[in-house]
Amino acid sequence: MSPRVLLVEDEAPQRAALLAALRAHWPHASVREAGDGDAALAALADGSGDSSAPPFDVAFLDIRLPGASGLAVARAAIARGVRVVFTTAYDQHAVEAFEQGAVDYLLKPIRPERLADTLRRVEAALATGAAAAGPSAAAGLDALIAALQPARRLQWISASLGDTLKLIAVDEVLAFRAEDKMSRLVTADGDAVIRPSLKELLPQLDPERFWQVHRSAIVQVAAIAHVKRDELGRHVLRLKQRPDEPIPVSRAFLPRLRDGG
Repeated sequence: MSPRVLLVEDEAPQRAALLAALRAHWPHASVREAGDGDAALAALADGSGDSSAPPFDVAFLDIRLPGASGLAVARAAIARGVRVVFTTAYDQHAVEAFEQGAVDYLLKPIRPERLADTLRRVEAALATGAAAAGPSAAAGLDALIAALQPARRLQWISASLGDTLKLIAVDEVLAFRAEDKMSRLVTADGDAVIRPSLKELLPQLDPERFWQVHRSAIVQVAAIAHVKRDELGRHVLRLKQRPDEPIPVSRAFLPRLRDGG
């Protein structure tokens, strides 16, 4: 079996790592790489000269790409009969969107056993000649696009400072900490308590700028100074403007901090 693979990833180290993993499982695979969405669309258009034949057996697509988005590339791939596997750094809470869309996906950092499961499913589909495109694939992608539409992002937060109610710009928030069933927001100028819980806040924050690093903490990425182990071996994050506010980092969130998203 010599599957034809389109590998689309804009981060060169991550693309190289996924390519090496693919080669380990599929040593005879023919792989074409693309570093952005426009290059991926061009690769799909090149094909083999036969517009009725799928140009690739499977495409591994990052959702967030320069140029055309991963979703736009997926739509073009499905139209050409190519199976699609999304690679994404979305947090676990977004996985339901991918499952609702009835598409395969790999969460970054990609675990070898998860990649192996995905490749086995692709192999089984190729062996049986199951259709890669069609109404169900297109409908699944439409459902995914709808589910991943960004919610209206918070711009301002009403916070209690003693007897005073103050409007604080989200841009000024360095971190959100769990405070009983509410949240404490941390700014360079001090703290304030707000009513929504972290669970309620997270979907309203820009996922590119705010990451949940622990069940009890969400931080603004640009505010992070460093992450170190404490004397007990636990990972602790420090903020540039509030080094007096140590924030615990869960093991589940360490890979994202190491990989930069």
